[in-house]
Amino acid sequence: MAYKKLKKSVIFLPLLFFCFKSYTQETKMVVNKIPSVAINSNLLYDATTSMNLGMEFKLSNTSTLKLPVTYNPWTFNDNSKKFKFILFQPEWRWWFCEAFTGHFFGIHAHYAYYNVGGVNKVWSIPFSDYMQEHRFEGWLAGGGLTYGYQFYLAPRWSLEASLGIGYAYLNYDTYYCEECGKLISRDNKNYFGLTQAGISLIYFLK
Repeated sequence: MAYKKLKKSVIFLPLLFFCFKSYTQETKMVVNKIPSVAINSNLLYDATTSMNLGMEFKLSNTSTLKLPVTYNPWTFNDNSKKFKFILFQPEWRWWFCEAFTGHFFGIHAHYAYYNVGGVNKVWSIPFSDYMQEHRFEGWLAGGGLTYGYQFYLAPRWSLEASLGIGYAYLNYDTYYCEECGKLISRDNKNYFGLTQAGISLIYFLK
């Protein structure tokens, strides 16, 4: 009998430690009440000069709704080099122990309009020669799953790391990469893979 009780204790000890760790973060963060509204910005997107801002609302003790928007307006030189898009990516989140604290899983959707071409001539990133010489204009839609963790920084500040995978349907026109370039084709593509990555700075409004 004593052995069975010991065995149960060993099984549940990691879970208790996991929730206790999140709870201690919560007690640090909560001064008057649990946060219910936050604003955030993804620092990874900021590093690529993609302006972004989101709001996140507490729905219950263990769920939140995040509503971010990302916008990149850049056109370069003679209008042949573009990196323009606007992205909406709402996400419902379930937190393991408490909203805005510790680990969470999320379900996100996404919709974007984009106009991109010649970007390898601007940034040294591994695009193919076809991407360098052509421009793609169209839209995408889809969804996916997210995992993340939120770190306590101060009573009104947190830092969050997250990663998402999922699906996107892309519909686009292909042009030669020049001003008023000739339309080459109209295509669509199914994409499976990374759909979200973030290191976000968070400020709690209330």
